[in-house]
Amino acid sequence: MSAVQTVDTAGFNPRAWLERVFAAGIASADPLRVLAPFLPEKPRGRCVVVGAGKSAAVMAQAVEAAWPDVDLSGVVVTRYGHGAPTRRIEVIEAAHPVPDAMSESAARRILGALNGLGPDDLVLALVSGGGSSLMALPADGLTLADKIAVNRLLLASGAGINEMNRVRRRLSGIKGGRLALAARPARLVTLAISDVPGDDPRAIASGPTVFDPDAGEDLGALAARLGPGLPDAVRSRLAAPPEPAQPFEADFRLIATPQMALEAAATVARAAGITPLILGDALEGEAREAGIVMAGIARSVKRHGHPVRGPAVLLSGGETTVTIGSGPPGRGGRNSEFLLSLAVALGGEPGIHALAGDTDGIDGTEDAAGAVISPPTLALAREAGLDPAAVLQAHDSYTLFDRLGDLVRTGPTLTNVNDLRAVLILPD
Repeated sequence: MSAVQTVDTAGFNPRAWLERVFAAGIASADPLRVLAPFLPEKPRGRCVVVGAGKSAAVMAQAVEAAWPDVDLSGVVVTRYGHGAPTRRIEVIEAAHPVPDAMSESAARRILGALNGLGPDDLVLALVSGGGSSLMALPADGLTLADKIAVNRLLLASGAGINEMNRVRRRLSGIKGGRLALAARPARLVTLAISDVPGDDPRAIASGPTVFDPDAGEDLGALAARLGPGLPDAVRSRLAAPPEPAQPFEADFRLIATPQMALEAAATVARAAGITPLILGDALEGEAREAGIVMAGIARSVKRHGHPVRGPAVLLSGGETTVTIGSGPPGRGGRNSEFLLSLAVALGGEPGIHALAGDTDGIDGTEDAAGAVISPPTLALAREAGLDPAAVLQAHDSYTLFDRLGDLVRTGPTLTNVNDLRAVLILPD
């Protein structure tokens, strides 16, 4: 008899197990566990640490722990509430997902920390998801208000993360490789936690330390999609790109990725005698459409044993989007919207449970990482006076899951390898 056939579903708690799967994915990206082996050779001179992202503070903490005998200084910026105790590297907190005055101040402080370095010095750049808004320095001719307006439009546009970052790089005085140029002539090494599809270094925090080959591209068509609310100065810059800079090489080291998180989750599944199927670490598209597709795959597993025989768990990562219409938006993030769409599409199908959450602990702008669903979810929602289809249409999934007690709250995890979705298929 195979291990898959011996799983004890009678005494099995699907929600608790799914939460263990999610926790394993988060733990795989904990900088205090994984950063040290990626550090370069210690410098002969100074080491200046700079960085931006939801994990920047705990990454700085990990550098201090690994290098107690190195002359460390520098400054990193993270999201409000995502700080960590450090002694030699300054931590600034700023706003996410829309930048604020501290985001601009932090960017200027980071550039200032790079003044006067020589070839024997080392710059360690610590980048992770969220760095785009946390380190926001407007390009010449733009203001912070311009960047704030653009960020709001991007977040409501349904644009993919790669499109967003192409815009952000164009409008920045520090991203798109500009931090790397400011670090010269010191050696620069970037340690990164990826939260983007494909782990593209240009997209993680909008690529402050890597060459941007798209720097000369005309983004006028993308500007047109953002509508009449786009500031004139921004529209002009997107339509009339600057001359691209000369290419340069970058020492860029990924210390944690979405794929690593999925593999950690798969290990938990195998230990329970449940077959994992990793569908990909870079799934994109509308959250509600992804929910419909995932429902179809889960039904195929349940009814036909294809593409995998159950008991099984479908694992996926990446970042879906939620396009807000003209009506007032409800409360909810892409993971809770994905789950509600999945539940509606499944229609109470027995034996199928799911969890989806952002590994940083915050789904969108709410206080939950994500949520869970089970076969009774729709019936319980209706008993609570909620119409699941109408709630989905209003982008108000947070309200439904909050009412049912099915939100997953981890608090800030101080890491970020994007979303982790787990759909568990059990026998009836």
